[in-house]
Amino acid sequence: MASQPEMDFEALFAVAARVQPLAYAPYSRFKVGAAILADDGAVYPGCNVENAAYPSGSCAEQGAISAMIAGGGLRIAAIVVMGEGEMLVTPCGACRQRIREFADPNTPVAIAGPGGIRQRFSLAELLPASFGPDNLRR
Repeated sequence: MASQPEMDFEALFAVAARVQPLAYAPYSRFKVGAAILADDGAVYPGCNVENAAYPSGSCAEQGAISAMIAGGGLRIAAIVVMGEGEMLVTPCGACRQRIREFADPNTPVAIAGPGGIRQRFSLAELLPASFGPDNLRR
């Protein structure tokens, strides 16, 4: 197993903040950015991309996971999700499950707003008693 990269949440926040304005959100006008620190030490960004055939768009977390896989990363060491407004913008249910596919229950998930990191959770706190790849191993 590869050693876990050091988690610099401020650097992850900076990447999420850089890509959030690039989100394609003409329908909801709600832009979300994400940044993943992967097991290979690289940081992979993602932003939401909406589609007129609602809801077939993609979430920021989904985009970051796709970038990680395309870039050669295999596991999520940490993730930052950045939304707009005063409320915490935590991953939707589908994204919590997507994150779980590539992360352990203790993986840190930091939630950010325009001013910085607002709160940190473990994936287990966001998706308790989760179903993941280990459930399918015999």
